[in-house]
Amino acid sequence: MSDEHGFSTRAIHAGQEADELTGAVVPPIYQVSTYKQDGIGGFRNGYEYSRSANPTRTALEECIAALEGGSRGFAFASGLAGQDTVARALLVPGDHVVVPNDAYGGTYRYFNKVAKPQGIEHSIANMGDVEAVRAAIRPGQTKMVWVETPTNPLLGIADIEAIAGIAHDAGAVLVVDNTFATAYLQSPLALGADVVTHSTTKYSGGHSDVVGGAVVTATEIRVPGYEDAEERIAFHQNSIGGVAGPFDSWLTLRGLKTLAIRMERHCDNAEKVVEFLEGHDGVSQVLYPGLPGHANHDVAARQMKRFGGMVSFRMRRGEDAAVKACAAVSLWTLGESLGGVESLIEHPGRMTHASVAGTELEVPSDLIRLSVGIEDVDDLIADLREALDIHG
Repeated sequence: MSDEHGFSTRAIHAGQEADELTGAVVPPIYQVSTYKQDGIGGFRNGYEYSRSANPTRTALEECIAALEGGSRGFAFASGLAGQDTVARALLVPGDHVVVPNDAYGGTYRYFNKVAKPQGIEHSIANMGDVEAVRAAIRPGQTKMVWVETPTNPLLGIADIEAIAGIAHDAGAVLVVDNTFATAYLQSPLALGADVVTHSTTKYSGGHSDVVGGAVVTATEIRVPGYEDAEERIAFHQNSIGGVAGPFDSWLTLRGLKTLAIRMERHCDNAEKVVEFLEGHDGVSQVLYPGLPGHANHDVAARQMKRFGGMVSFRMRRGEDAAVKACAAVSLWTLGESLGGVESLIEHPGRMTHASVAGTELEVPSDLIRLSVGIEDVDDLIADLREALDIHG
């Protein structure tokens, strides 16, 4: 597919030519582990063993690379499997990484509990403050800057283009977790990022029925010593083996076809939920990049198409009220994860971010996070209103 094709055209067609054998318009699920060789080493279209490559996974990898405007895509069994592969491929013991001060709990746990004992050092920076990122750089040692934007769950915004300049000046690659924004709302590679990661479990799959991850590399990586980043990631993907299975790949491809129209509805609904929350007496603060009062609203407006379907807010009466409100809803589902068609509500401090309690990344105890789905928004607001009127 050409970059000149629109987003939805690429989502529906990139990597998904009609099946040569039958003409099927949807890529088949190649539920196979190995492939017949035409003589020793005679691989048909490069397929030898499904850890190394599988046609259904190839279709997904080509599609997500096209959506992100990158050189090559890689599909993994989970978002963290993709992140681990990127770190192992691009870092060695003694290297240093700058990570967000409000990163996803699983990402921080990885760098703090997995990478650190293996000799990869890290420090925390407020990615919403460009000068704080610059100050966190260790000249000669920092080899990677890891960014989430928007962040999970505080919806912080990082200036990707500015941070790319800081990272590259230091000889470090910039990795951007684009899960919350999706490739539809934000294009980190076009803003200077070297690598993009996703938990495709979330908006990319979009139906809460698959766990997966993706990595996309930039067409050109300008950081000296990392020009072969794509080859390194490909080698480690195969060597570590945390790849997406064929059925998971097929489900994610199915989700990507409707990503654009789903994201528009997620955004529409989120904006109306935000308006309701801002007017409720039980809410002390609403966190959403689309609000003019958001610290980096101007940056979000510049680098995002719209502001997404994730909303967080704080309860005026504290943690107990937040916990009770989460339990009082009926239409919203109390659960972890996000990005599905159904609306989810959670208490990050006790659920998704419990692992960062007592650290610099600890989230406020009165915080509630919403993944606003695509239901009728009046029904969502009515359900929230009832819970907040009782416990707010």
